[in-house]
Amino acid sequence: MARTERAAQTVRRDAFVDVALRLIQTKGYEQMTVQDVLDQLGASKGAFYHYFDSKRALLEAVVERSTDGALAALAPLLDDPHLSAARKLEEVFAGIAAWKAQRKELMLAILEVWVSDDNAIVREKSRRLAVSRLVPLLEPIIRQGVEEGVFTVPYPDETARTIVALFQGFGDEALEHFFARQAGTIPFETVVRANAAHVDALERILGLSAGSFTGLDEESLRLWFG
Repeated sequence: MARTERAAQTVRRDAFVDVALRLIQTKGYEQMTVQDVLDQLGASKGAFYHYFDSKRALLEAVVERSTDGALAALAPLLDDPHLSAARKLEEVFAGIAAWKAQRKELMLAILEVWVSDDNAIVREKSRRLAVSRLVPLLEPIIRQGVEEGVFTVPYPDETARTIVALFQGFGDEALEHFFARQAGTIPFETVVRANAAHVDALERILGLSAGSFTGLDEESLRLWFG
């Protein structure tokens, strides 16, 4: 009975997140109210606050859902015994980029509130979430690369954390470049150089020769920065 009740609560909580995802995309997070969510579900405020202590907590749940969705899509390639570690690693970041591209409107809607000082706590929690999800995902890939004699790193676990930090830094820079491109203050070539620099750093961390990874292609970069 307790298990059935927990399952029902999970479904109910997920319903709030589902509605929030739709409203953020169609209405915008700032314009969306808790009452909008309640109206969509026909739920009471008591039901909402049973699962979330604030609208910001609901945003955190949306970000967590998005993170888990992007990583879940990678499961088939991670479990593929025929793929090399280098190919898996490149496909991880390409897969995340593709997942976001398919949901560009939602990503842009979240992006609008991401830089707000009011959401600094959400950003920090999301960074920690990314570390907790990505490090365990990257560790076996790096260990595979070491076993294959391709990656020359003495500490696979710590290297996974370093790579996550590198790409979080790239994400921060990409955010700055996104708004700079919107304002017309930097050329597209600046974005291309930044992408190349981070790919170069990744290759050096893993002990690979230049050109081992391609990074995001121009089409993917222009989707966000064109």
